Amino acid sequence: MTPAPTLSTARLTLRGPEKRDLATFTAWATGSARMETLGGPVSKRDAWRGFLSGIGHWNWHGYGFFTVTENATGMATGRVGILNHVDWPQPEMAWHMFDGFEGKSYAFEAACAVREWAGQVLGLEPLISLIAPNNTRSLALATRLGAVEERRDTIDGEKVIIMRHLRFDDPRATAQAAGAIT
Repeated sequence: MTPAPTLSTARLTLRGPEKRDLATFTAWATGSARMETLGGPVSKRDAWRGFLSGIGHWNWHGYGFFTVTENATGMATGRVGILNHVDWPQPEMAWHMFDGFEGKSYAFEAACAVREWAGQVLGLEPLISLIAPNNTRSLALATRLGAVEERRDTIDGEKVIIMRHLRFDDPRATAQAAGAIT
């Protein structure tokens, strides 16, 4: 359905979005309290549009959100990937874990794999993450990944902290990836 490759880590498989992921994504987008940091829960119609735009993103840019699945169960646990929307300053590494899958370091593990793929395969410069100032969990993850605050800005009418990630070949990134990628 998408041109996304499959990435593997010690506990996870990252693959392109598939039709079967829509129900899980919709449940998260319409009902998760974590959506508050992304502008609030959306309608089923908007979730559907967002899901389809993610597929289009892969076809337009050659990258996008990977669906993150547990190797042990095959369950979709969230999405991690690279976005580059209209008027974005540059490609962004973004993540969100579905309810019940936070606190397991899945986002960290998947982000390490995406960072390495983005640098090695796509040749992208160090990525940024655009994070709402009140999204303390995402800020903590970005910091754990070695990202540093570059500046504060307003993007699409939302105040954000722009965090700059490590280059994929930075020794700290390499050490992180070695523990995550199989």
